[in-house]
Amino acid sequence: MPITVEIVDASVTDAVFEEVFTYFTSVDERFSTYKDTSEITKINKGLIKPSEYSEDMKLVFALSEETKQLTRGFFDIVSRDGTIDPSGLVKGWSIYHAGELLKKKGCKNFFIDAGGDVEVFGRNAQGELWSVGIRHPFKEHEIVKVVNLEDQGIATSGTYIRGQHIYNPFAKDQPLTDIVSLTVIGPNVYEADRFVTAAFAMGKAGISFIERTPGLEGYMIDKNSIATMTSGFERYVRLV
Repeated sequence: MPITVEIVDASVTDAVFEEVFTYFTSVDERFSTYKDTSEITKINKGLIKPSEYSEDMKLVFALSEETKQLTRGFFDIVSRDGTIDPSGLVKGWSIYHAGELLKKKGCKNFFIDAGGDVEVFGRNAQGELWSVGIRHPFKEHEIVKVVNLEDQGIATSGTYIRGQHIYNPFAKDQPLTDIVSLTVIGPNVYEADRFVTAAFAMGKAGISFIERTPGLEGYMIDKNSIATMTSGFERYVRLV
């Protein structure tokens, strides 16, 4: 997936960028279900025993189980075919940790976008809040909302680009057609990403779940292009 890292601080060096992208490469090498050499692929093939799992893998499995419990089972890393795919958690988790890496390097103002999930910290080059656009699910080149964020994360789940890649664990064979896009703003991209995946699997009930979850705000678009937002979402919307 495309990854964009923007660091505004004047003191930043090329070495910092290289370290961040090296980190993302290492995550991909470990967790990609598309690589025969990755740890997760070897686990799915039965080539690695639980006692041999890396510490990162053990942590991701534990966080995935925690998320499953918090979402009443709607977040599940076991795919329809019985294999394990933790990408619904790993993407946000890895972006968040890339941001923590930048903070340790002294970065005060940055933007990280990996596959449409975003972590922002500080301000942009103009000294303003970071602006993030939400794409119109039915009009590829249009933005339906622009939100202003600072020290937060935002993630979107939907079927308008990748098709039916998310499913309801309680009805695995039924496509999710009631909604087409759900965006969640959270205290960081890890929280936004893991809960938006589960909320999308809930269908139209997902926006109510986001409303009830402390620290989260959401914006949902259904199959009829009707939008529903949580009570606090509008305060982030940039007025044009």
